[in-house]
Amino acid sequence: MIFAAIIFGVEKKFMVVEDPRIDLVVEKLPGANCGGCGFAGCRNFAEAIVKNESLEGLFCPVGGNATTADVAAVMGLTAAEKAPQVAVIRCQGSFANSPAKSNYEGVSSCAFAHALFPGAGGCPNGCLGLGDCVVSCAFDAMYIDSVTGLPVVIEENCTSCGACVKACPRAIIELRNKGPKSKRIFVSCVNTEKGAIAKKNCVVACIGCGKCVKACPHDSITLENNLAYINFEKCKLCRKCVTECPTGAILEINFPARKIESAPAGEDQITQ
Repeated sequence: MIFAAIIFGVEKKFMVVEDPRIDLVVEKLPGANCGGCGFAGCRNFAEAIVKNESLEGLFCPVGGNATTADVAAVMGLTAAEKAPQVAVIRCQGSFANSPAKSNYEGVSSCAFAHALFPGAGGCPNGCLGLGDCVVSCAFDAMYIDSVTGLPVVIEENCTSCGACVKACPRAIIELRNKGPKSKRIFVSCVNTEKGAIAKKNCVVACIGCGKCVKACPHDSITLENNLAYINFEKCKLCRKCVTECPTGAILEINFPARKIESAPAGEDQITQ
């Protein structure tokens, strides 16, 4: 009885009373426990929301704006809309664009190969194609294309949780805004080598020529370390940079096919 009384007293003294709102918030979350919110799981995320009494800087990418609105209603807060995002692959170093110069025989892991191997095509920044990103995805939103050797994102399955971004040792995967009608323009290259070397290893590499920077009327493109980057917050999807790129390093996704203007006899056709 004495020991029971001691245990009872200790339990009462150190008992932690949990805010009941945590359970209410957890009920509104998708329960994926993917870590896309930056926390270990949905309950940790709910605890952070209740503790902070705010949704600022806290967002569940799997649930999106609908889930955020539900959580805000539970907490008596207002939730700001966030543009939906999707993972994009910033590398075109396929078997065709970056022919193999060497073979890798080792552990089938990008993280492991990255420390030992520049890549079959010679690009030290390009995709290794061993699928760490695919393994990390809990939503079956990625696969390795057997023809190109590159990962492919299944847009309708992607929750923008960011697991693939963290898994890629070469930082070729980025979360970008889906854009209106899923239209996006981005530089699909992360190679920072000088132009001639980059082009030798991959025919569609960014060579840092700066033509896209000059062509952009919205000041959305920067050039640093021989590599161009398009800021998706500033980009107006005018596509002028795409036609200026001499190597085809800039991709335009989900746009209609460009029209081919008829040219007079003896002249080249003009693409718009």
